[in-house]
Amino acid sequence: MTTAGQCHCGAIRYQVSGEPLHHALCHCTDCRRSSGAPAVAWALFPREDVTISGETRDYASSEHARRHFCPDCGTGLFYTSEAVFPGKIDIQSATLDDPDAFPLGAQIQTAERIGWMEKAHELPQFERFPSEDG
Repeated sequence: MTTAGQCHCGAIRYQVSGEPLHHALCHCTDCRRSSGAPAVAWALFPREDVTISGETRDYASSEHARRHFCPDCGTGLFYTSEAVFPGKIDIQSATLDDPDAFPLGAQIQTAERIGWMEKAHELPQFERFPSEDG
């Protein structure tokens, strides 16, 4: 299977082939602070299965890890760490053109999960914004 994705502005495009080694929703503080979201979904691939068009910027988010993002729009895209995932690249799977291409397999770092995220699925749901009357 081959699928593609991009940053918000389209300056960075990527293609992946094959299935991810794993696909997980991460609740760690680093992911939350990096994204501004309560959790981030990551799909891990061998580096040779990923082709990137455009130049990302990156920064050391910890001693052994780099987070890669679009320098134009700021979209977080990739995570690499030769210490943790040698020869692999984690892709923020919500940036895939078809985020449903790979089912989630796990939630990780739940020890750092925001308390209200545990029962978020129980909240009222609206296909768009709720009406002013409720």
